[in-house]
Amino acid sequence: MGHTPHPSIVPLPGPDAHRHAPAVPPPWEKADRAQAALDGATGPEPPGPPRCPHCGLTGERRPTYTGQHVLLEPRLIVPSHLVPGGHRWHVDRTGVAWNSGLNEPRTGETCRIPHQLACPGLTLDELKPWRWLTSVRDHNAALARQRADAEGFPETWPDAG
Repeated sequence: MGHTPHPSIVPLPGPDAHRHAPAVPPPWEKADRAQAALDGATGPEPPGPPRCPHCGLTGERRPTYTGQHVLLEPRLIVPSHLVPGGHRWHVDRTGVAWNSGLNEPRTGETCRIPHQLACPGLTLDELKPWRWLTSVRDHNAALARQRADAEGFPETWPDAG
């Protein structure tokens, strides 16, 4: 082993002076957590039981590619076209779950649904399963405001009687 002029241990003040510097989380960790929340990957993390905090039922906990966990409805496979976009989950050969997002499902495709979608402890208003439609409505509202601003006020008002 060669000796390098740079020590591998960072000197710290106090009783922890012999420890290595803390690991810095990867820069994409916050983005992964945000995406996981958008995808509904908010299942209880191990080592706790895979139990829904809203209704107490046990779900099928699967890891996701973002490092979070999703609680899927156990043993339920549904035709993808019946599930709102953003709630279509698939499990790969290694057991990792991934969300197909708003992509249009292929003919005959099936998927899994998150327990949240079938949870008796939550309302659809709390879940917002059609949040993509909400974003379309917000976009159209902005377009309507822009159009109204561009057209301005009419020169003459209609006779209201």
